[in-house]
Amino acid sequence: MGVNLMTDKKDLVKRESESIFQTYGRQDVLLVKGSGAHVWDCEGREYLDFVAGIAVNSIGHCHPKLVETVSRQAAALIHTSNLYYTENQVLLAEELKGLTGMDRAYFCNSGAESIEAALKLVRRATGRAKIVAAERAFHGRTLGSLGLTHKAAYREPFRPLREAEFVPYNDSEAMKAAVTSETGAVFLEPVQGEAGVYVPDGDYIRTARDICDDQGALLILDEVQTGFGRTGRWFAKEHSGVVPDIICLAKAIAGGLPMGAMLARGSSSESFQKGDHGSTFAGGPLICAAALATIDVIREEKLVERSEELGRYLKSEIEKLKAQEVRGLGLMVGLDLNCDCKSLVEKALQKGVLINNTGEHTLRLIPPLVVTKEEIDRVVEVISELL
Repeated sequence: MGVNLMTDKKDLVKRESESIFQTYGRQDVLLVKGSGAHVWDCEGREYLDFVAGIAVNSIGHCHPKLVETVSRQAAALIHTSNLYYTENQVLLAEELKGLTGMDRAYFCNSGAESIEAALKLVRRATGRAKIVAAERAFHGRTLGSLGLTHKAAYREPFRPLREAEFVPYNDSEAMKAAVTSETGAVFLEPVQGEAGVYVPDGDYIRTARDICDDQGALLILDEVQTGFGRTGRWFAKEHSGVVPDIICLAKAIAGGLPMGAMLARGSSSESFQKGDHGSTFAGGPLICAAALATIDVIREEKLVERSEELGRYLKSEIEKLKAQEVRGLGLMVGLDLNCDCKSLVEKALQKGVLINNTGEHTLRLIPPLVVTKEEIDRVVEVISELL
């Protein structure tokens, strides 16, 4: 299953360090091929992938329908400016409207871009500048989204920023005290993924909706990581029954190709005017075809239902380990361990398993939604062996 490369791994790693900004901490593996929940390195070694591009490859690596759709569209039209109409963009917007309950879509290229678009829309729709966000939140690392990301180590080197007022997650009283008539919006993740998969109480998002309504603020849900079946629902907002004013999407939306979307409803969806925002590559015919194919696969293969069922199984198996705490919804599971999780991740790699740690003592498991029980069993077995 190996792929011929122009150079060996050691040489490539050296060249990478000399030619690419060193903004990522990479593991010592060179991946060249993927299929389903598996990837292969340059030496032909196979790995079970429970990172999935950080919740991106939800329909699995190189799904045949996605590959065929992208190939067909690439032969017809790859890119054209948003100065012109393209059918796939309209079809995708209509599909997302139906899935989310929103009224209009703005397309972009990443989760951070969707947050940036939402920030501008808040200012346009409300005229207010104050934003409330949650402690432990991660909403991106561009300058606008960075102001909503709680981790001080991310923000400190780039201050001054337009920073949110941060309140404890899952604390409705703290939110009520922070949201005032000057608040433009509350940004929340319905499950905090980068923090280690923290799931709020059942009424937390509903109470946030009420607080925003009382003060005339917008409720914005960041579903970049939780969207498209990850939590056992199409979107995690469905667990609470809340309809936000704005929803931000990315990651799994196009099966592994770079795309984001920001959707809004009501008067907010009418607030942007021509020229207020834009992106050269946003909503191009190729990427929209990929997103439409991805949604088709999720629906046809019942991956939302599969995520709920196998998520329960994964969580129940993980709970048998020596974990201090296990949290999760669907195939999005976090576990706290009394060990060095970075070292555990490196050791798992040697055993043919890709997993991710979000903190010194926290692992996050976010496999493709096409994962099988047997694959879950293998990953749980490896973690158990390493504890």
